[in-house]
Amino acid sequence: MEGLCHHYRFLILTLVVLSGLRQSYSSTTTRQFEFNIEWKKVTRLCHTKPLLTVNGEYPGPTIAVHEGENVEVKVTNRVAMNTTIHWHGIRQLRSAWADGPAYITQCPIRGGQSYTYNFTVIDQRGTLLWHAHYGWQRASLYGAFIIYPRMPYPFSVPIQSEVPIIFGEWWNGDVDAVENEMMLYGGGPNSSDAYTINGLPGPLYPCSKKDTFIQTVERGKTYLFRIINAALNDELFFAIANHTLTVVEADAVYTKPFTTRAIMVAPGQTTNVLVTANQVPDSSGMFLMAAKPYVTAVFPFDNSTTAGFLKYKSTRTEKIEAPALPTNLAFHNLPEMKDTVYATTFSKMLRSLASPNYPCNVPKKIDKRVITTVSLNLQDCPANKTCKGAYGKRFFASMNNQSFVRPFKSVLESHYKNLTNVEFSSDFPEKPPTAFNYTGVDPLTGNMNTEFGTKLLVVPYGTNMEIVLQGTSFLNTENHPIHVHGHNFFVVGSGFGNFDVAKDPAKYNLVDPPERNTVPVPSGGWAAIRLKADNPGVWFIHCHLEEHTSWGLAMVFIVKNGIGQSQSLLPPPKDLPLC
Repeated sequence: MEGLCHHYRFLILTLVVLSGLRQSYSSTTTRQFEFNIEWKKVTRLCHTKPLLTVNGEYPGPTIAVHEGENVEVKVTNRVAMNTTIHWHGIRQLRSAWADGPAYITQCPIRGGQSYTYNFTVIDQRGTLLWHAHYGWQRASLYGAFIIYPRMPYPFSVPIQSEVPIIFGEWWNGDVDAVENEMMLYGGGPNSSDAYTINGLPGPLYPCSKKDTFIQTVERGKTYLFRIINAALNDELFFAIANHTLTVVEADAVYTKPFTTRAIMVAPGQTTNVLVTANQVPDSSGMFLMAAKPYVTAVFPFDNSTTAGFLKYKSTRTEKIEAPALPTNLAFHNLPEMKDTVYATTFSKMLRSLASPNYPCNVPKKIDKRVITTVSLNLQDCPANKTCKGAYGKRFFASMNNQSFVRPFKSVLESHYKNLTNVEFSSDFPEKPPTAFNYTGVDPLTGNMNTEFGTKLLVVPYGTNMEIVLQGTSFLNTENHPIHVHGHNFFVVGSGFGNFDVAKDPAKYNLVDPPERNTVPVPSGGWAAIRLKADNPGVWFIHCHLEEHTSWGLAMVFIVKNGIGQSQSLLPPPKDLPLC
């Protein structure tokens, strides 16, 4: 019963915290949290191993605050390795020191040391997440970040309760060893052994019947599911048998509501859906909920399915226990793993609410357009080295043929102190170095060697930017979820094939495009995003498939200070970690 007990502790703790927050909200409140990074032995799939956790919890604790509140999270590192924590989707207005990516905005927190992340949640409300941003520690260091709004929800349906649903991945072995071997030999990483819902794999995996997430519901009631994809390397489809999902929010921004049989959520993305318990259950009282990967890669992947259940309360079965297997293995509403048509259709349905209270402030005109390829690469193997990528070479990844190399010092600290650093330069190319048929090139015969370095893109405060993310067919036409730190953006356009600067902008949605912090670039296609660079600091842009970030699919852009204190980066905190 470990899984069920874990499930109830998770929900009870969350409900107690949220209840207290609702009763004591004040716009000047500072919420304080303690995060202790520590090892804990955890058993899943009949494998027990030491797992990196926050406060011994897997997944980690829920951070729940209100819009406008200050947040202080003291992170104490009690293990003999570096770490950092990122508050994914929090804009960090003027507080880039609290953003978290190692060597971008801070040096890591060393073993035995502490660092307090201090920031204010400004003009944001909804579901986000927090996770480690050092190596592959995100495999187990993650949790929900919930922001309650000042005003009532913009939908009138009464909500019985709110349910966090966090997807993750589980490896039976050591995740650090998987990452280290991948980087040492240049091959693809070993796939995870299971996907999880709130840390529980579900009954389709060995020894996992007891580790199944079960959500009790009352017939006729409506529930708000806060769905978070914290998986390392996989985009996921999610559905509930016989039930429709009404999407009302994506990446902590309200959307025009629409119903769907399933959603696609990429790593780093969140989606809030309304679920009404309006079905007539069988004698078990159970309806299957499941998540499985949306696959566009040619690399090996975890092709399994994590399952949980909706348990209708008004059934004869009093004991809450998962059946040995779902009664129907067709998974009802769940798309096939390679259903790009469904994934694309779902993404196209997302629209900003664009109401008087929640306007869509998409930049209508731009000051700068950056076109960058997002590509996998196959690098020639160095002499006297063993390489395990395709054809005896090494896998890498790049943006505009620049494979990002993390420096050994914080870029933000160097920028703030105006330090000259030979490790990086301010000349990231604003267009591909060579124009070619990006999505039509032969996947294997082209020269796929990349350049390595730490080139930065620097823009003035207030710049209206458009970034066109152009996929390529090198190795494979793959869907890349690109995350931008420090800013929300608007997905004004997307398509398959090559972006046409002369024709495609005329088709942009500049009325109600979805506002996000992470965008899946279509497999074999492109996505155009617009943002106002109004947050001074240093910001990471990267693929949220962790293997691709490790291979270098990333870049950094700097927003200079504007005029006056309100447009300038705050000074660094006194306890900022040293490199």
